[in-house]
Amino acid sequence: MRSLLFRLEGHHYLLALIPGPSQVDWSKLRHYLGVSRITTASADEVRSVTGYEPGAVSPFGLPAKLRILADPCLKLHDVISLGAGIRNAGVILKRRDLERALELEWVDLRADDCPAEDVSLE
Repeated sequence: MRSLLFRLEGHHYLLALIPGPSQVDWSKLRHYLGVSRITTASADEVRSVTGYEPGAVSPFGLPAKLRILADPCLKLHDVISLGAGIRNAGVILKRRDLERALELEWVDLRADDCPAEDVSLE
């Protein structure tokens, strides 16, 4: 699973959790949020907002609460892997534990179909 930070107008941010190989569908994301403009956060913004280096972002241990969107394809897996806050490391946990620990908004964010292969432990 990848954790992607997006910036909305007014320097508001949100985190999106999507299956590893998937790409975000920008029009779906803008439509869901009801905005006309959204961008990926810069490397400096990622560090400032999450406290993590780009490529190592975890939805846990954030310095401030962030809105978190999660793609429904993640529900296909009982066990998932996500960023641990440092490069080349991950946290492996049951999806239901992720759901209990975080306030997630389930929304279709992908530009493609759910990955057919099990990508939960990448």
